Parts: sequence; structure tokens; C-alpha cells
Amino acid sequence: MNYIENKENKNNNCNLEQRSSTPPSGGWGADWKASRINQLFQNKKENILSIYFTAGFPKLEDTVPTMECLQKNGVDMLEIGIPFSDPMADGVVIQNSGQKALKNGMSIRRLFSQLTDVRKKIEIPLVMMGYLNPIMQYGFEKFCIECKRVGVDGMIIPDLPMSDYLNEYKPVAEKYGLEFIFLITPETSDERIREIDDNTNGFIYMVSSAAITGTQNSFDAQTGYFNRINSMNLKNPRLIGFGVSNKATLDMVCRYSSGAIVGSAFIKALNETSDIETAVKLVLKNLNK
Repeated sequence: MNYIENKENKNNNCNLEQRSSTPPSGGWGADWKASRINQLFQNKKENILSIYFTAGFPKLEDTVPTMECLQKNGVDMLEIGIPFSDPMADGVVIQNSGQKALKNGMSIRRLFSQLTDVRKKIEIPLVMMGYLNPIMQYGFEKFCIECKRVGVDGMIIPDLPMSDYLNEYKPVAEKYGLEFIFLITPETSDERIREIDDNTNGFIYMVSSAAITGTQNSFDAQTGYFNRINSMNLKNPRLIGFGVSNKATLDMVCRYSSGAIVGSAFIKALNETSDIETAVKLVLKNLNK
């Protein structure tokens, strides 16, 4: 099965001023449009490929060139990783990339500066992924304002509790038209999954196992979990991440969801080559061989 499609003409009709699928209180008005994330899932029902990369890695100024190269090679969506000194959900590969990016001088302020004109080049959906501490230090509303300014479509903050999100952060994210994506794991209760499904838009990030990020060779042990989630008939589509690194794991997650999120495998490829174009082609080859 070929997961990399329409490389030359991907998202040619994408409106670079699109907004969130869920208008804030009072609505967006007559000019409301579906977000890039929702348009992606409406237009492509399966085999979606999202790739995570660490901003400022391997080199400080590699952020936008990495995004351009991934889009050019047919990737459907990008997760921009904000480096943090204590990333609790990340394995050693992504941890080390974050440490290198921080040493390179990457910060949230520097990242937004790099992304200022990114929508002149990048049309596919963009999701920021980072931990709460540095975002709070920067200022959550300021972070949302900057996301909207540069054209980011959504965010993942894995250590933000649902109750805090509902009480404090959801109105702010909606004010600036940003999708908020939550993670679920095999240990997440049905009740919690329903709550997440009711309070998120775009997609649900389905973690393949209750572990940190890293590559795996097989997901055979996870079929019960995958089937349980599918039987719930959730309103939001799902992407499965954590461990997707080869054709076998990609095929498996795409049978049970709308597609895959690849992170550690791409960071490993960057470590092995230190050349963005070569790394992109290597990880895509591994996923399709």
C-alpha cells in the first residue's frame, strides 16, 4: 500500500486563512471556514501520515527547511516539537534531539520568529506539540496569539489536565481558532475517552502503548486496544503514534485508524544522515519497503 500520494498537487486548494472547525462563543461570523486539520480528514479518510520533528534540530535554522522538505515529499501534516528539558512522554531519541535544539539556542520566541512567513511556503496542517511549563512561562494566551499569527492550526500539550483545559484554557484556544488535540492510551478509561471526544476537535492522538516514544517492530499485542477504541464509534478521527517505524507498524495502525504519526524514526534518520532531504527519503523508504 502506498501512503505517500499526490506529492506534487497536495492541498493546492488550501486556503491559508482557514480557521477552527469549532467557532468560539458568538461564532466566527460569515467568514468562518473549516480548519486545515478538518479539511485534511474530510478529504483523506485513510493512510494519513503526520511527522513529528524537533524545532531547531539538528541545526537551529533547520526548522522551516525540514517542514518544506516533508511537505514536498508528500507528508500530510506536521507536528512541530517544542524542545523542553524534561519531556516526560519522550524516549531517549526525542529527548536527545530536544537537548541539542536547546543547546543550539531554540526557544518558543525563536521558533515563532522562524515561523513568521511559513504560510508563504507551507500549506499542510501544522500542530505545535510541547509541554505546559515552557508554554506557561511564555504565556498561554500570548502563545495562542502567536500560533494564530504564523498559521499554526492546533496544539498538543500532553501534561495539561483535562479539568484545567476545560476551566481555563479551552476558551482561550477557541478564541484564536486553535484545535486542541488530546492523547489517549490503552489505560484510558472509556469514560475519559468520551470526555475527550466531546471536548476536542480535529483528531484524537491514539498512543499505541502505555510507554514513552520510540520505535517498535510490531503492534500485534495492541489489537484488543485498537478494536476497543473503534467499537466506541467516536466522532473524532484518530491517528496512532508512538513506535511507528516501518511498513509493518504503519500498515497495522492504518488498518485501525485514519493514519499514523511518526516521530522517533524521523529523528533517528536525521541523526544518521545530518541531511534533511536524505533523512526524509530514508524514513519514507522504511515506511513503504
